[in-house]
Amino acid sequence: MWFRNLQIYQLSAPFELSAEALHEKLSSKPSRECGNMEISAYGWEAPLGRHGTQLTHAVGNCTMVCQRREEKVLPAAVVNQHLLQRIDDLEETEGRKVGRRERGEIKDEVFLDLLPKAFTKTILTYAYIDSRNGWLLVDAASPKRAEELISLLRETLGSLPLRPLEVSHSPTNSMTGWLKGESLPQEFVIGDECELRDPAEEGGVVRCRRQDLEGSEIAGHLKAGKEVVRMSMEWQEKLSFVLTDEPTVKRLKFLDMIQEAAAESEAEDEATRFDVDFALMSLELGRFVNSLIKLFGGVVKA
Repeated sequence: MWFRNLQIYQLSAPFELSAEALHEKLSSKPSRECGNMEISAYGWEAPLGRHGTQLTHAVGNCTMVCQRREEKVLPAAVVNQHLLQRIDDLEETEGRKVGRRERGEIKDEVFLDLLPKAFTKTILTYAYIDSRNGWLLVDAASPKRAEELISLLRETLGSLPLRPLEVSHSPTNSMTGWLKGESLPQEFVIGDECELRDPAEEGGVVRCRRQDLEGSEIAGHLKAGKEVVRMSMEWQEKLSFVLTDEPTVKRLKFLDMIQEAAAESEAEDEATRFDVDFALMSLELGRFVNSLIKLFGGVVKA
């Protein structure tokens, strides 16, 4: 349940549905298994999984939801193997070469024949609505995965006015400036990993790990005109993360201070444990995202 990435969206209007009312809305599109001839299927799952039945889980002003996506796994190598075998059999039987157009048609037939036999995999994407701060936070490594959840949420609710987080100061300029010596609030600490890019078209890319980012080697790249597009950081000794130029947060990790607080709390069952962890996580992420927005000069007004 602990988020590992953050795609941050701003709600353009207050979110006024209660957790119970949102559950009723989500119930119209529950998760389900793929049909024999379907490539994928998705819907809403209880955030507690088999330990719960509610499609929402609320703590204070934050309401968690979970999208379950089931998709067929049909590797291209398997399709091509069956395709080549079918083409070989056809050419040997009929004594002729198979053309490009016919090859494409046979490939489609092979795909449809194999689809009902394919294995399936399940992907769970968690998100929560923070109605006090006006955010939707999605635990997704890419905007594409987050947008899939948002599209389903909009389809379920009829509409959901929001947009990706936009901040006043360029994250790239800010991160580049910090490595050049510009001041950074004490609650943030620069890590040992970054990616630098030359802004010119087809410009070079440098990726560094376990490196002194304020040392002479990085300074040389910055002097040559490269800019920082992602960088590892820590916040208040509670979170470590990689900040990107979008801005999004990747490889989010809750450090010992948070994990120890979670371990100290007594939980009699899975639902109580989820409740405690969600309360801790949403509290710290609320503070963290506010600090992050302040770091970049605030939110751009719509």
